[in-house]
Amino acid sequence: MSTKWWKEAIVYQVYPRSFKDSNADGIGDIPGLISQLDYIQALGVTMIWLNPIFISPQVDNGYDVADYCAIDPIFGTMQDVEELIEKAHQKGLKVIFDFVLNHTSDQHPWFQEALKGPDNLYRDYYLWADGKTNGQLPNNWASFFGGSVWEKEPAGDQYYFHLFAKEMPDLNWDNPEVQLAMLDNANFWLDKGIDGFRLDAFIHMDKADGYPDVPNVIDGELVLAEEYYANQPKVNHYMKTFAQALRERHPDVFLVGEAASANIDLAVNYSDPANEACDAVITFRYFPEEDARKDSRLPLTMQSGKLDIKAFKETMVEWQSKLADFGGPTLYWNNHDMARAVSRFGDSVNYRDNSSKMLATLMYLQKGMPFILNGEEIGMKNLEIPTIHDFAAPEAKGFYEKALSLGYSHEHILRELNATSKDASRGVMQWDDTSFAGFSEVPPWSGVNQEAGYHVAAQEADENSILHYYRKLLKYKQTPLFTKGTFNLIKTSDHLYCYERTLGNQTALVCCNLTDQPLFFDDDRFTKEDFTVLLANEHNSLEGHRGQLAPYGAVVLVFEPSEADELTEEQRINIF
Repeated sequence: MSTKWWKEAIVYQVYPRSFKDSNADGIGDIPGLISQLDYIQALGVTMIWLNPIFISPQVDNGYDVADYCAIDPIFGTMQDVEELIEKAHQKGLKVIFDFVLNHTSDQHPWFQEALKGPDNLYRDYYLWADGKTNGQLPNNWASFFGGSVWEKEPAGDQYYFHLFAKEMPDLNWDNPEVQLAMLDNANFWLDKGIDGFRLDAFIHMDKADGYPDVPNVIDGELVLAEEYYANQPKVNHYMKTFAQALRERHPDVFLVGEAASANIDLAVNYSDPANEACDAVITFRYFPEEDARKDSRLPLTMQSGKLDIKAFKETMVEWQSKLADFGGPTLYWNNHDMARAVSRFGDSVNYRDNSSKMLATLMYLQKGMPFILNGEEIGMKNLEIPTIHDFAAPEAKGFYEKALSLGYSHEHILRELNATSKDASRGVMQWDDTSFAGFSEVPPWSGVNQEAGYHVAAQEADENSILHYYRKLLKYKQTPLFTKGTFNLIKTSDHLYCYERTLGNQTALVCCNLTDQPLFFDDDRFTKEDFTVLLANEHNSLEGHRGQLAPYGAVVLVFEPSEADELTEEQRINIF
């Protein structure tokens, strides 16, 4: 059986609004992206994942789609997209699009028709329910964006279901016509030459029958109800039907599903080739935090917290081992839905370069497929957002108001939101030291961090930069040792993350320090075997069998059998 082309892919996520503005309107666009394809290719990635560019009212930055087969004018034209696909392919880059399966915009023609009444042909494209006899909502389920999942239709008596914003009604995947219509939309783009999709929110395509209330909830209170609207039994059936139909026409299509709340067993189920559904999934469960100091009255994910390194190790080992036969899990630190990694897990003030390099080393040399968010490769930190009014995420306003009512200061709440909000990851790409970091000639839609040293032009000129480190690392990532080798986490202190990748008689030792203090690690092989220092960041050292990792230090050593005589003392002492 031939190996799937995506098995050894390295994905570069482009948030198009924030990547490169070509027409001086403050919003990134497709021509801007095309102008930087050489840069993307030189990084060493093999695939571009593009966040939504379809026509949309932009209530949720394009995830509220009003027309799946047309390009929003803020991003360019269909001709621009066709040029992007052609030029990317010429450079050996695959292209995948975000595809929103769970919901549409309320401006989509299907929903506009559905609002005309229960007898309309499109009514059953969406989910509807009657209110309770006492005039209350159909149930007590809360939306991810705040408030109820139910919204009263403007000119009738029923409620429609929306898991996200009220302007984003959920589709009814039980309706075969919906399945066929969405299949047509996907095939439209595959026929144009794209290589696959990142399937947004697919785990929510099925809801519990009858929409039962969450039990033991105070009357009138709304609660998140993932057990009723995430990972329900029919999700795999819908996905399998959709994926099989796509592959009949496009056998090589790559499908990666966003499975935010999926545990490892669900991930195995969704990505098992035997089930013929997703090829891979992205979970949000990799990064457990120490929550003891957080306020349980507020959403825990919107409060800053340290990574629980012990739990993180256990999680990664589980995902590495159970998905090993499928090529390993997806590997990421960043995406458009979470704060920037160097701000969240590293130290963007004192050890920005070292922690940026260490995080890349730790994650991407494991078994699996790297997903890199644009700007990560130059150490971009969280966008500094000055006021609550500048946050676009709907949940930010709710958090702010509730935290104020609990007595937290305005300054404290803003610090928390700047540390955790997905808005903080969406600052524009930092290209150079000109106005607005070379992204645009006018103020960007999102704001911009302008920083000496942390832009592409400066890092291109510095051989020791984060950018050059990423290029080296991704070059090694494409070698057999790091694509096919086995994974084994080494038992160390809680604050070190050390593992081996082994293929045949070659073993790589990857050792990373997740703290701002120097840490030691011992290995008898340092004095007994020949090795090569493949990668290292700054200020690490080795003497005898003991290595010292600097704050946020990282080293990658490769051991190979050698017939050479025993190493001399001089040879055993190395400065990385």
